[in-house]
Amino acid sequence: MNARGGSALTFGVAVALIAGITLGNGGANVMPVFVDDFASRFALSDSAAGLVAATQLMATAIVTLLLAERAARPGRVLMTRFGLAVAGAGFLGATAATGPVTLILANLVLGAGLGAVYAAATAALAATDDADKASAVTISGVVGVTALLIMGVPAANHDLGEGTGFLLMALCCLAAWPLVRRLPDGPAAAVSGTAGTGEAASARPSVVLLLGTGLLWAVTQGAWSYASVLGRQHTGMSHSAVSAVLAVSSVVALVGAAVGPMAARRFGRMRSMAVFVAAQALAMAVLVLTHDPVLFTVAAVLWQSCQLAVLVQMLAAAALIDPTGRLVASLSGAGALGTGVGPLAVGAVLDGAGADVLGLVLAIGTFLASLPLLRMTVAGTKASAGRELAPPSAAESA
Repeated sequence: MNARGGSALTFGVAVALIAGITLGNGGANVMPVFVDDFASRFALSDSAAGLVAATQLMATAIVTLLLAERAARPGRVLMTRFGLAVAGAGFLGATAATGPVTLILANLVLGAGLGAVYAAATAALAATDDADKASAVTISGVVGVTALLIMGVPAANHDLGEGTGFLLMALCCLAAWPLVRRLPDGPAAAVSGTAGTGEAASARPSVVLLLGTGLLWAVTQGAWSYASVLGRQHTGMSHSAVSAVLAVSSVVALVGAAVGPMAARRFGRMRSMAVFVAAQALAMAVLVLTHDPVLFTVAAVLWQSCQLAVLVQMLAAAALIDPTGRLVASLSGAGALGTGVGPLAVGAVLDGAGADVLGLVLAIGTFLASLPLLRMTVAGTKASAGRELAPPSAAESA
């Protein structure tokens, strides 16, 4: 049990966290659907469509990083709602866009708005009284709601007309406005014997840690972007069969979100995360290299499950180290930056060196990226242990 003082993870708090993080990361998660829409609507080439996508993703990542320090202070609900308003305006602009220039400008605006939402909502994770439980519940909810958006956005584009998927996302921003009112608005008070005030100091993330996080998500999201292509080309599976495998793996991966915290409590955060990272690297390499449909399916399920287990533990460790939420928001921004760069980098390696080299690069990249994250989990474990052993403050004793 984490010895922390903070907001209890009630139903309302969980809904607020899920709504904020789902929309904050919605642009990245629904991007394949967006690309299909605006590429066909404006007859864009692959490179032009990629430029539009990169504009939005980079705006989200940069704004998340820039606002991480601000998100560590009270006022997260207001910050989230401001971001929702800006993002909603951007989504409406993308719906009404008449050409590539206005489409890029709209994506720049909505990306910036989503960055503000993402920074505030991820920082709020650290203000709960149980970082492991909050991370697991939130990520599980985000996966479920994102799956609905991935189905709903293309349905809107198909049934109501091109561009209405952006309108649906604008309506989601409007719907999230009342839901985020329960976001934890201040840092969790760490149980500490120093000063007895319960105030938490904001931790400035190291450049190495941010680079490691960005690299991990560049590798992961880059490989995921080409998973369908690799499955069809290497295993001979049909497009529908590969899509079904990836969809099932995404749902089954929720097991990883639940198993991650349990493994951390049973075996220790450092040891369990090291195992999940190693299994993720191996599964990713197998998925890229195998020509067997069964192995491809098993690798996809294992990869996604380990990825969620790593994500949950990473967020929990960051929340334990820095209860203000700045570290969680900074890591989320670095991850968003890696998400935007990943598909371009992986595509370049795949085209230039082939799948065999890509599999090796992904495995090595995952290992190298995990080193600063593993070091962070050690610090998180020490921080948690120190708070559990520390004597109560005068206020708590009273």
